[in-house]
Amino acid sequence: MNYTEIQELWTPLGRILLAALLGGLLGFERDIHGRGAGLRTHLLVSIGACVFMLLSIRVESFGVALTPAEFSRVTDPARIAAQVVTGIGFLGAGVIIKEGLSVRGLTTAACLWVAAAIGMASGVGFVAIAIFTTAVALFALTFLRYVEGFYRRDVYRDLSVLVPIGVDIRIVMDTVKSTEVQVISYSMERDYESQTTDLKMSLRLFHRGNVEKLSYLIVEKLESSGIPLKALNWMKP
Repeated sequence: MNYTEIQELWTPLGRILLAALLGGLLGFERDIHGRGAGLRTHLLVSIGACVFMLLSIRVESFGVALTPAEFSRVTDPARIAAQVVTGIGFLGAGVIIKEGLSVRGLTTAACLWVAAAIGMASGVGFVAIAIFTTAVALFALTFLRYVEGFYRRDVYRDLSVLVPIGVDIRIVMDTVKSTEVQVISYSMERDYESQTTDLKMSLRLFHRGNVEKLSYLIVEKLESSGIPLKALNWMKP
């Protein structure tokens, strides 16, 4: 094997190794936070996307039963790259989990998508782009995690409160209201057979950090208010 052949072999191998390193860095960050798609998943996604890109840019150099000129007219290397993006969509959907009122895994799904993009950039030889993208992604995953605690975000949720028919619903709503909770709209249904009123409230929650903590405080506030509650449920969106 002469120098030219070694060089031609090492170039794609080096790109695959680069994709493995950069994708592995993203996966490591997800792994230390206990996510299902971690080091191995991100590394495999990145090198897989890299190999597909290598195939995409080299497919025209292979003439199968045709002259090179004829082959280039009947092939479309971009098709392979496009299918990588589609395939990552299925992987991303697999890591998104709905737990009660919250959805987990969106960040990890986006991270897999970025890992594929990094692998594709490595595959076509855009080393600087691949490294810079990895650095920005790691910055977003680590530093911005702390920034999110400094500003308030809005979350909309529906709460159902079942009380005896004689309870004034204004008292219930006043108990729920606070500087962090706003009642946007409400509706009520009276059942004279069971002598109950079902009050449904659409709430706007202003929170920093974990919204689940604020939801728990609302329930705790109602339970300790002295209102005779029959049932209390957060409604699924």
